[in-house]
Amino acid sequence: MRKFEGFQKGVNLGGWISQFGEYSKEHFDTYITESDIAGVGSFGFDHVRLPVDYIVLEDEDGNVKEEGFAYLENCRRWCEKYNLNMIIDLHECYGYSFDPMKNDDKEQFFYNDAHQERFFKLWEQIATRFKDYTEHVAFEPLNEVVMYEVADAWNKVLRKYISRIRAITPDAYLVIGGVCYNSVGTVHLLDIPVDDHIVYNFHCYEPMVFTHQGAHWVDYMPMDFRIGYPKTLEEYREASLELSSDLAGAIFDEKISEIGPKFFEDIFTPALKKAEEDNVPLYCGEHGVIDLADKEDAVRWIKDIHATFHKYGIGSALWNYKGLNYGISDLQNVKIKDALREVL
Repeated sequence: MRKFEGFQKGVNLGGWISQFGEYSKEHFDTYITESDIAGVGSFGFDHVRLPVDYIVLEDEDGNVKEEGFAYLENCRRWCEKYNLNMIIDLHECYGYSFDPMKNDDKEQFFYNDAHQERFFKLWEQIATRFKDYTEHVAFEPLNEVVMYEVADAWNKVLRKYISRIRAITPDAYLVIGGVCYNSVGTVHLLDIPVDDHIVYNFHCYEPMVFTHQGAHWVDYMPMDFRIGYPKTLEEYREASLELSSDLAGAIFDEKISEIGPKFFEDIFTPALKKAEEDNVPLYCGEHGVIDLADKEDAVRWIKDIHATFHKYGIGSALWNYKGLNYGISDLQNVKIKDALREVL
């Protein structure tokens, strides 16, 4: 299977110009700086995934904010200096947010022509500004489409997106995921024109009950709930059902027989088949373990999922570099950092 060269081992910069607690110049100027990017490079990563919300790049009327685009350009220059590549990920667009904490309509964007046109125009701005750097800068149209029901509508949006971006830059890598929060189990539903610069993207936090233990944003999740890794399938299934159906995920797939490296191989199989058939690289744009989990268990999970990444040449980016309950730079635990260096 083809590899997404230059994007094999990365980390997300969430919390900077997306999912920020405060919209302020002080936050944007200080949360991620050149020294952070230098640290990412020295750690052994080869790229960053940079989530950005539309509101940083345009105002509510759709007018461009040059100061917002400056943050993208600064990051690109820093990455160039420290031999890193970059994925620009539009984390939220006008009319759509994946965020479960925002009780908005997760469906209407995919049937609203005006919202989609604004989405396309913003991306045309991004593509035009970065078209000369496509050897090092890739584009991810939208983070985590939530609803399964919009799979066909999402494919229609993607076909238009690809056509309009290709008119500006025919050789930019486009990193494209499916529905159900970009589940690996929905990659096979993608129905788009493929070329040498299309990449299939997914996110993986399986088993969710482990990677999201104690997560305040998960419905019906007790803040003091803890569970280890690995456990048996039966233990994870029982815990998931007792807490929330949102935590079920792949552990209820009837083809799964055990937890460990084979678990990831099994749940990735349909996506691997789709990527092989279409001759498209496969990439995991987010994976990680909440900082509330036992550190030894987190190490085991990281090693298991990366064993499968390495076996099949799947590029990946950890969630997250800093903050948001997953920050690897926040960790004082030497074992975690040594394990990350080992798998990288």
